[in-house]
Amino acid sequence: MRLEWIEDILAVLDCGSLARAAEKRLLTQSAFTRRVQMIENSIGTTLFDRHRKPVTLMPGVQALEPELRHVSGRLHKLRHALKASNDQAGKSLAFVCQHALTTTISPRVVRALTEVGETSVQVHSGNQDECLMRLVSGAADFSIMYAVPEDLQPEPSNAFEALTLGTDMLIPVCAPPIRALVRGAAFPVINYPPEVYLGQIFVRMINPRLPSATTALPVVETALTLAMLQLALNEIGVAWLPLSLVGRHLEQGRLVRLDDILPAHALIIRMLRMSKDRTGRDDRIWQHLSCSVQFC
Repeated sequence: MRLEWIEDILAVLDCGSLARAAEKRLLTQSAFTRRVQMIENSIGTTLFDRHRKPVTLMPGVQALEPELRHVSGRLHKLRHALKASNDQAGKSLAFVCQHALTTTISPRVVRALTEVGETSVQVHSGNQDECLMRLVSGAADFSIMYAVPEDLQPEPSNAFEALTLGTDMLIPVCAPPIRALVRGAAFPVINYPPEVYLGQIFVRMINPRLPSATTALPVVETALTLAMLQLALNEIGVAWLPLSLVGRHLEQGRLVRLDDILPAHALIIRMLRMSKDRTGRDDRIWQHLSCSVQFC
């Protein structure tokens, strides 16, 4: 029994005649009549009382109206679910990382996504505001951003669901020749613009704790952590960078830590998604990432 046949029968029930049912089904009366005959031939029984004018359904068919409507509703839901499943399967999954995290964490996330069969993944990078806007607009399925312990809930209440993936540290580093300058009256600093997130952390959490006997002298400003890293490697000045980004350079001796004499600050790595309009696929991916992308 096809869904279209059930809808044809229900159209006659709703409209009271073949002519009006044909209009509802967007067919000419002659085309609808031929389709009615085809339905009866396929089922092998008479559905319509042609001795009455206008033609109506047989009493036994009318008695089946509740069941016909129930089956129609179930088939519509099944068709929608199958279409949605196919659309989701072919949909690219997109996530966005804060600039400072894109290099360090996005490869782990992509690898974890391929483990669950996601073969088309889009990775975007942006500042914190851009990450949130992509999430709200639906351009990203989830975002990964930094937070600090002092900001327990920077996102609007109930708008997002957040999951902690791990911790990091914003630490002062420099090339070895620069370290000696830090103990002087002034030392060169590579600054973030105050409007970017790590720049805000520096203003709020780092700057007030700088040693009073020294002065941080800004020599260059950049919003890009990778650019700041290269500036530090090229002996331009002291940079506050995530430990996850500079670990390899510290091990190789190309950079040295300064958090024994200059302040550092703890960072939390969080994954966010919208609280509403999630699919089963979204939940499966979220659960898998929560277990497989822990970051220390």
